Amino acid sequence: MKKLLTTIFMTLAVMMVTNSAIAQINTPAASPSCKTEQVVGLTKVTLDYSRPSLKGRIPFVDVESFGSIWRTGANQSTKITFSDDVKLEGNSVPAGTYALYSIPDATDWTIMLYKDLTLGGNTSKYDRSKEQVRFKVRGYKRSSSVESFTIDIGDLKDDGATIALKWGNFYVPFKIAVSYDEQVMKQIDAAIGGTTRGEYYTAAKYYLDNGKDLKKAYEWVKMANAKSERYWQMRVQAQIEAKLGMKDKAKASIQKSSALAKSAGNMGYAKANEKIMAGF
Repeated sequence: MKKLLTTIFMTLAVMMVTNSAIAQINTPAASPSCKTEQVVGLTKVTLDYSRPSLKGRIPFVDVESFGSIWRTGANQSTKITFSDDVKLEGNSVPAGTYALYSIPDATDWTIMLYKDLTLGGNTSKYDRSKEQVRFKVRGYKRSSSVESFTIDIGDLKDDGATIALKWGNFYVPFKIAVSYDEQVMKQIDAAIGGTTRGEYYTAAKYYLDNGKDLKKAYEWVKMANAKSERYWQMRVQAQIEAKLGMKDKAKASIQKSSALAKSAGNMGYAKANEKIMAGF
């Protein structure tokens, strides 16, 4: 009987511990985590941060404050990663991961990239010697309000974009500039041993779009079309011919581009070619 009671008690104890483990309660995070990635040119920019909400409070009055170092988010350090060297507002930043801190202000904000990723909100121990870069940007107030703190990457161009902090009525943008030409040229040099139609075409169009050696671009686009004519390739060939002063050849190439486009059922492309030809 004693053994039976001991067994029962042990079983109940195990069940209580098991049920306690199972009965953990999950509730929504006050400042949900967010991770976003955006490719700018050929550079990957990654943001990893937590997003506090206003919940009826006024930013930098009821929550956070002007003139004080802010982790630019909540919970752990807000992290920003660049896969390649970049420039922020003209300041050189090596590839890597940094903590993003700021000093909010009614007009001019200070933005800092910090090398220590573990500081979090313990800003009393902020060590300026650990900064990678510091710069000031203008902050703006908008009529619309953003409830949850947001970091956006927009206004995308091949060579840059705008990173913007948004919370309440505050909008704080700063520019990121990237370099892609050296990377593309290395790829072209590696690929242009010339095996595929696509490689020849891509190299030719890049040279055309970026004002590089048009004679070399012309060789490549002709090689692409010699392997297999495509209407988009013939358009590029026509554009290069026009820039090289070969007007008659350019008109013939754009007409062939239109014929190929119509054959493929792409009437819009053929119509766009008419405007291009008018400029020859």
